[in-house]
Amino acid sequence: MAKRSSNESPIGDVLKEIIQINKLQPGMDQVSVKEAWKTLMGNGVNTYTRNVVLKGGTLYVELTSAVLREELSYGKDKIIKMINEELRREIVREVVLR
Repeated sequence: MAKRSSNESPIGDVLKEIIQINKLQPGMDQVSVKEAWKTLMGNGVNTYTRNVVLKGGTLYVELTSAVLREELSYGKDKIIKMINEELRREIVREVVLR
């Protein structure tokens, strides 16, 4: 019996290739960062979060509470570190709270 050449690849590798070829990574990063924000910040902060948008390496977060915005502004470096650790890559370089 002749040996067939294997044309099999793990599904994860195939998906990564599709994402790379079709330049879908920025959209995937946007979704990942939104999910990481929800997970890491919890219900208290999410209640006052109106919108989370990633543009380039900057994360724009719209908040409905001025007090919370002021409180979170003191921990911007920690927020960046937590989100990047959650995503296992450096995606967010700056946080802008509005």
